[in-house]
Amino acid sequence: MTDAPTRIRVASAGTEPYEVLVGHQLLGELAGLIGTAAKRVAVLHPEALAATGEALREDLAAQGYEAVAIQVPNAEEAKTAEVAAYCWKALGQSGFTRTDVIVGVGGGATTDLAGFVAATWLRGVRWIAVPTTVLAMVDAAVGGKTGINTAEGKNLVGAFHPPAGVLCDLGALDSLPVNDYVSGLAEVIKAGFIADPAILDLIEADPQGARSPEGPHTAELIERAIRVKAEVVSSDLKESGLREILNYGHTLAHAIEKNERYNWRHGAAVAVGMVFAAELGRIAGRLDDATADRHRAILMSVGLPVTYRGDQWPKLVETMKVDKKSRGDRLRFIVLDGLAKPTVMESPDPAMLLAAHAEIAA
Repeated sequence: MTDAPTRIRVASAGTEPYEVLVGHQLLGELAGLIGTAAKRVAVLHPEALAATGEALREDLAAQGYEAVAIQVPNAEEAKTAEVAAYCWKALGQSGFTRTDVIVGVGGGATTDLAGFVAATWLRGVRWIAVPTTVLAMVDAAVGGKTGINTAEGKNLVGAFHPPAGVLCDLGALDSLPVNDYVSGLAEVIKAGFIADPAILDLIEADPQGARSPEGPHTAELIERAIRVKAEVVSSDLKESGLREILNYGHTLAHAIEKNERYNWRHGAAVAVGMVFAAELGRIAGRLDDATADRHRAILMSVGLPVTYRGDQWPKLVETMKVDKKSRGDRLRFIVLDGLAKPTVMESPDPAMLLAAHAEIAA
């Protein structure tokens, strides 16, 4: 007998509301989300989760669905136009119709791809996210932003296509390598700084516990981070206003990821990006020293990086200019006016940017 899962509702104007379930042994909920109208289900999974994907396919087949497993590359290698085209071909060969359902099982890259494939097949079919990493649970699988990368940058091609439901089975985290687990904590910490400082208090009380799925606050940290994102996207699905605060730390992070050819984990880049944004806020006279310093302390306490190669600044600036959060050539950063008080800083003085960069330069 397992405890009932926590249910977090996401309801954006103009879209069907859906629930994010957080708990253990949640796969029994899948058939209810798929529904009776669907005849076919495609289980899209990365190579690393081949056994999981096949087990899920067999389970759905036993329940009477025509289930097919579609294996894609691991991590960011899955988020390309070529892989999306491969998925479209598999759906076409399976006779996938508008009432059928895609299930994306894996980390954030897999759920991003699954959602994008669902958004574009027949101009939109239903999909369900089954995230298996901290990062995917608290960030990628919630909110309906789907996308793939191009040679020019990350997530530049995509669509807003919310899932029909999200199953965050905490048991999936037990087998996650510690570096991947800790990487996901960057997005949890981000939620603490922009909206829910209780997250920061929980991590500071037990940094070692926060680094492990066996930690005493794992479920609460993940639920709190999901609630922050759910509340934001419920009021602003398409990033026309409030949702932009979720990009805290991400403008520089995406540039670092591209510069590293996506060999850096997303959370590691976001950690550096948040320290940069905190320094930018401090230099602009908007953020107090204690809150700015708290960024570095809490990120380092769980083992996340807070510096980046100093000689790369010219490249990073050029990449940030084509980031999808920019407007024209004007750079935009989310900064804090205080704890849990995010705001947009547009076209900061280049001297300020340089000074902030000096604070993170290794």
